[in-house]
Amino acid sequence: MPNRPYPDNWSDIDTTLYERSVKVFGTVKKMLSVKMKLHADTQVQQGDIFLFNHFSRFETFIPQFLIFEQTGAYSCAIASAEFFKDDTVLSCYLKTVGVFPHNHQRLFPLLAAQVLRGRKVIIFPEGGMVKDRRVMDNQGHYNIYSRITGERRKQHTGAAVLAQGIEAFKATVRNAYAARNYAQLLHWKEELQFDTLDELLLSALKPTLIIPANITFYPIRSADNMLLSGVDLFADNLSFRQTEELLVEGNILLKNTDMDIRMGKAIDAYAVWHWWNRYLLELVASEFKNLDEVFTLHSSPKNWRQTLMGVYFQKSADATRDQYMKEIYANVTVNLSHLAATLIMYCLENGQQQISHQQFFTSLYIAVKRLQHNIHINLHRSLLNPYEYSDLTSGKNKRFEQFMCVAQHANLISEEACCYHFLPKLLQEFNFDNIRLENPIAVYNNEVRPITAVRDVIIQALRECDTIDMQQLADWYFDDECRYLAWERHAYKKPRFDDINNTETATADPAPFFLQPTDANGIGVLLIHGLLASPAECRDYGNYLVKQGYTVLGVRLRGHGSSPYALREQTYEDWYSAVVRGFTMLKAYTPRLFVTGFSSGGALAIKLAAEQHTEIIGITALAVPVKFTNPAFMLVSLLHNTNQLVDWVSAYEGVKAFIDNDQEHPDINYRHIPIKSLYELRRLIHDMDDCLPQCRCPTLILHGDHDPVVSVKSAYHVMDALTTAHKQLNIVRSHQHGILMDNIDGTWAIIDEFMQAGLK
Repeated sequence: MPNRPYPDNWSDIDTTLYERSVKVFGTVKKMLSVKMKLHADTQVQQGDIFLFNHFSRFETFIPQFLIFEQTGAYSCAIASAEFFKDDTVLSCYLKTVGVFPHNHQRLFPLLAAQVLRGRKVIIFPEGGMVKDRRVMDNQGHYNIYSRITGERRKQHTGAAVLAQGIEAFKATVRNAYAARNYAQLLHWKEELQFDTLDELLLSALKPTLIIPANITFYPIRSADNMLLSGVDLFADNLSFRQTEELLVEGNILLKNTDMDIRMGKAIDAYAVWHWWNRYLLELVASEFKNLDEVFTLHSSPKNWRQTLMGVYFQKSADATRDQYMKEIYANVTVNLSHLAATLIMYCLENGQQQISHQQFFTSLYIAVKRLQHNIHINLHRSLLNPYEYSDLTSGKNKRFEQFMCVAQHANLISEEACCYHFLPKLLQEFNFDNIRLENPIAVYNNEVRPITAVRDVIIQALRECDTIDMQQLADWYFDDECRYLAWERHAYKKPRFDDINNTETATADPAPFFLQPTDANGIGVLLIHGLLASPAECRDYGNYLVKQGYTVLGVRLRGHGSSPYALREQTYEDWYSAVVRGFTMLKAYTPRLFVTGFSSGGALAIKLAAEQHTEIIGITALAVPVKFTNPAFMLVSLLHNTNQLVDWVSAYEGVKAFIDNDQEHPDINYRHIPIKSLYELRRLIHDMDDCLPQCRCPTLILHGDHDPVVSVKSAYHVMDALTTAHKQLNIVRSHQHGILMDNIDGTWAIIDEFMQAGLK
């Protein structure tokens, strides 16, 4: 008998060393810039064999540790035989933490025994790294490049073979129970290291589940990094392959990169069999004496039944392989670079050598909005968070700029005037080891090629980008505004914000609202709420207006209606951007409109009108804050600057981050005022002062004579600074600040009269 390269048995997992390794991994993970996120429901608990795609070397060490963190279960993995050539410290370590060489003569029986005992198995069915992310040919069949043969081949069926073999052995165990063959059962109990026969039976009754999973990195960078520089100090003449891996994979580790690990639907290996396969298995199962005999059906059958079973095993393995490869790539986490790359490659395939900036921006935005409603596509969180994508149509999106920077650096795209030009290099062939550096656009395109819905949406978006209905865009913008609120609420509900959030009293719906009348008069009204409030402050007035035939949009200023902590992060420019977006939405439905703003919303209305939009018929600014009844507000800038100084010199928050608010409407207003927000209010007031002379449209100024928050002197200040020939000042009787919400002293009727006059 020839010498075997490995002992028939293999080292069992050293659980103490394994758990120490998990702790070390947890520490290292915190030091790295890669942000790992595991997306899974019950798959981690239920799965037995976990399959992952392969893009970088370090990712092969991650799944087993993440699974342990989630479940406490130990995982085995398969590594290249080159790691076990010599008896090194590394090879000894790998043996004791459940890593098996890929060419072990008893690999499948050893792994099957681990699964039967409740361990997990990690497999990368692509074999070597798929650097080009190309897993599908032009006919839509799954295959990958083989570094050994230099040709493309089908992915490995090892996971399917392993699962089928385990199911066959489980059938053998069940048959032995039915036949009361206790001697055989006791032998298996000892061999598989079960404590009782009941544990063996429970293992045999559990279905063997394969969990296909996908690892997606975003973004992919190829710039020099510290890792490459450090290696250069100690190693001369790195090969191109080594340099490429240090450039791409080093950037994944050392620069802000998202690593999304998404687990797909479980695949039951037994469920894919036909009824005759199952019938034949029941006939053959009683003939197996151990796991090795199960896995030699194809190579060493003992009779015609086992020969036929081996043939069916291979067919079922191929079908299962195709099923789990499809599921792996259906779980790509789709990001903006995927969409941009797909658009570029589609254009080139159809002979289009350039695209205008606006076509590119609008196509991407349309694609994002359509994909958000496709429940079968897994979008990267940046495509669900409007803070990250809503500025696409303006061409000022940071993630798009990063994508274009990489593309231009690689000489794939050039930019001239108002167009992007696609360079010939995009269609050149590159070998397996340099495509990530030379053509990252092709890599992104390849990664989502199996998801036909992504390509279909991009093609449709490109076709309609020049003729898209403005009301459709307005509807999407409004959806984004609702998503802004949901995202803020999610981001600021973490326990570290509880000190303020738990004392807040606002319960009214803070969502923006869009009201369309039954009998429209063709006029729109844009409503802007005040600081610390939400659109709920204007909702009753909006309902009043829509009954008169006005089309009404109530905007939500950033940071309002979610958490004072969210408001603390916003600038007045952020508030104003929401007003501009609201104005854009409303004018898609009505060619002429009024703008009504309360308190700081009034200041924003004046700033909007100063831009001299011809669609604006007139504005109403109520209780505009210029001078305050509380002189302490004059100290806001000083206190804010003190906070900034404290933040700079220590790890603590500023001396006073929030002050209490004496709420007029506790169900709407924040109870806490961020000092920074008062500082931003002062900035807004200064900006409004500069805008007042440019506000040329008819303007109504309304103020309460005994406003307890904003001095009535503010109204006279605004009135004096306005240069428009059509301006009107009304002082109403009020001891409250909220004159619009409560319709104090006939405020709504006064505005009605002003708007009616403007329509004549």
